[in-house]
Amino acid sequence: MRRIVDVLVAMVALIFLSPILLAIMLAVMIDSPGEPFYHASRIGKDGQPFKMWKFRTMINGAAAMGSITGRNDSRVTRVGRLLRKTKLDELPQFINVLLGQMTLVGPRPESPDVVALYTSSQRTVLTVKPGITGRGQLAAGDEAQSIPEGVKADEYYVRYLLDQKIRLDLEYLKIRTPLSDARIVLDTAAVVLRSLVRV
Repeated sequence: MRRIVDVLVAMVALIFLSPILLAIMLAVMIDSPGEPFYHASRIGKDGQPFKMWKFRTMINGAAAMGSITGRNDSRVTRVGRLLRKTKLDELPQFINVLLGQMTLVGPRPESPDVVALYTSSQRTVLTVKPGITGRGQLAAGDEAQSIPEGVKADEYYVRYLLDQKIRLDLEYLKIRTPLSDARIVLDTAAVVLRSLVRV
């Protein structure tokens, strides 16, 4: 049932949002020449690697300088800052949902380097598909802004932020229902709409 809902929602979203997706693609390429999408290496269900689709929000080659962005990261482009603030950079992940690599609501997928640091209990999040949104992601908010300037973003994230996010996801998985998933989707939509109004 979850898979059917995932496919239907992803298809409707991609069709309905296609004009917006096209406009974002053009804006990304005009602001910073290059591929409009960023294919992030992530670890999914059962530890399987996959490429997560996002709109590119940083300069070309930025990934080689670290996968986590901090406050006022100079690698983020002008359009990229807007996309991150409104969460619109996440929209292409509906493609991952169609491919069966992600679901609408679930733990946030992390990079292979971060997953390699998981404890045995934290690896429980890998027993389910990662989600476009989730309890941990909603609680994190604008995560980059919580990372102080002048620190190594990757190290700070792992040391101070990762454990709390995983703990929230693990707690949520214990009480997860279709209704609670629907509530998180609605809460996420509300967050995006509020951020668009503030722009």
